[in-house]
Amino acid sequence: MSTPTVALAAPAPTDPDELRRAFAHVPSGLAIVATLGPDGPIGLLVASFTSVSLTPPLASVNIGHSSTTLPQLRNQPHWGISILGQDQESVTERFRRPAHERFAGLGWSSTIDGAVHLHGAAAGFTTRLNRLIPAGDHSIAILEVADHFATLESTPLVFHRSRLRRIESEGAA
Repeated sequence: MSTPTVALAAPAPTDPDELRRAFAHVPSGLAIVATLGPDGPIGLLVASFTSVSLTPPLASVNIGHSSTTLPQLRNQPHWGISILGQDQESVTERFRRPAHERFAGLGWSSTIDGAVHLHGAAAGFTTRLNRLIPAGDHSIAILEVADHFATLESTPLVFHRSRLRRIESEGAA
């Protein structure tokens, strides 16, 4: 018996505002992508960090083409990824500031290769940029994971429906 085929109509153009509202229903963690530049740390906030592969260890982030930080990151091979903890809401506000003000007053450290991590992060990854893949109005950065850490006491901060949210504790009613 053959499987019937279904003709699909060509998709109608998607309204960007409606698509943004639909995407907002998908919760995501927030991360700072950062590296050490010639004048100090360079970084930006993303809501698109994801694991890609365990073997080899790969992760990815999406960065908008309009980012003024992306060209600076592109010149540095090692990036630190700091997954923000629920007590780091103020960091998201800092990273809406001009690039030269983002790290003022924040605790951070860097690896010998220049990957920058924020103190107090729920988790972190030391990565090497493998490649940037153009994808619409963003670039997908494929990152080789060289090292990682996680803080068991910390819960990640979540972005959902265009708001910062906290994950309830397992023991909460």
